[in-house]
Amino acid sequence: MNAPVRPDVLGHLALPPQRELPLAADGVVCHVWESRFGPMLIEVRDGRVWVNGSPVEPAP
Repeated sequence: MNAPVRPDVLGHLALPPQRELPLAADGVVCHVWESRFGPMLIEVRDGRVWVNGSPVEPAP
């Protein structure tokens, strides 16, 4: 596979049963971070940060 890697699309090692969906949405900034613990979805919505669907509380 010689296609360029796009940061807004999460790739899989195996062939998925459905086509890839883009992570882009109006008013939401999304990134997928591949860590040694697995992929994490990081979103910024209305100035709040969410990781894997859970809100992140800012440090004091």
